Amino acid sequence: MKGLYKVLISPLFTEKGARLKETENKLLFKVASDANKIEIKKAVEQIFKVKVDSVKTINCKGKLKKMGRYEGKRPDWKKAIVTLKKGEKLDLIEGV
Repeated sequence: MKGLYKVLISPLFTEKGARLKETENKLLFKVASDANKIEIKKAVEQIFKVKVDSVKTINCKGKLKKMGRYEGKRPDWKKAIVTLKKGEKLDLIEGV
């Protein structure tokens, strides 16, 4: 198993993520592309000291980008939707 901080890369702050957090107690994270659901669950539970109910993962493909006559591609990445158990709460940005 990798280190806990190598599994979770960063939290995702999007409008959809804010709506999921308020209505369904779910959090979005950008995770390592080779991380599995069990590693993600253990990392969230140990870093944030909360209980996780389930984890869903999504592989996001990088977009093709053009700069003039040159073509490139953004990297592929992985997103995790983590559902916390009832009664659990996590504020990633406190004091805002």
